[in-house]
This record gives sequence, structure tokens and C-alpha cells, in this order.
Amino acid sequence: MKKSESIAAFNSPFELGVRMVYLLTSLQPIGADLQKLVLLDYAIVYSDDLGGPPSLHTPVPYRGSEYLSRRDLIAQGLYLMSTRGLVAVTMDETGITYFAGDTARSMVGALTSPYLRELEGRCRWAAAMFATLSSRDMTERFAQQGHLWGAEFEGVNGRGHQWQ
Repeated sequence: MKKSESIAAFNSPFELGVRMVYLLTSLQPIGADLQKLVLLDYAIVYSDDLGGPPSLHTPVPYRGSEYLSRRDLIAQGLYLMSTRGLVAVTMDETGITYFAGDTARSMVGALTSPYLRELEGRCRWAAAMFATLSSRDMTERFAQQGHLWGAEFEGVNGRGHQWQ
């Protein structure tokens, strides 16, 4: 008998995909590009860093680096959720934009754990605070928060990445 592979529950494409479904549901009717979703994910997990409600997860040292390490996992999670109708994707001359899929609201309404209710609240807060900002404006605002963010964001901007 073949030993089954263990599947990561935390910081996995599945976990981040679920967070993206909640986030995109809160952003409705607008969507967001990948860069903005990465920034918003940090905002919902560490909301206290940005003057919001208590952070969803325990703040850890060097958490600013999570911003970069989660990008690929978020992209994988978005793809996973899009295969189930939970995330919709459009592509046009401005790039790729993600929206809550047709079944996203049903999923969010059906799951009632305390953690997911807290997640839903942080997503509503992040949408209210940042939905109208571009990815560039969000990056600048986050960088202004001080020593927790500066080096990580300045390093990304210094490499010439252009975000909307």
C-alpha cells in the first residue's frame, strides 16, 4: 500500500483560496488584480498593523516578508477556487481581474465557524478601507506604516515593478 502524501492545511493554496473567496465577496461588485489581492490578504491577516481591528493571525516578526512569499500561493488558490465556480476571472487590455464567482456568496453564507466569521469581518473592513485604491496607492500607504513594512516594499519597488 502506498503511503499517502500529507496535505498542508495552513498557508496552502486551499486556505489562501478560501480567504480570496471571502475577500472577493466583500469587494463585490468590483474585483481586483493579483497584486491588489496580495496586499489585501496582508491587510485582512494583520489588520492591526494598518489601524484596523485586531489582527486575524498572531503578529510574527518579519511578517512583511509574507507579502512576497504568499503571492504564488494566492495565485494557486485563485485558480483552485475558479475551477469550482467560487472565483470568476476576466482578462482585458488592463490585465487579469478576479471577481467573486456565482457560488461564492453561498459558500460564505454556509460556513459559520468563529474563525470564518472573523475573516468575513476583516474582509468587509479591508474592502471598505482599500477597495477604491489602486495597487500602487496601497503599496505606498502600507510602506508609510513604518519599520514593519519599509524594507520589504522598498525592495520590491526598487526592482522596477510597475503596479496599477
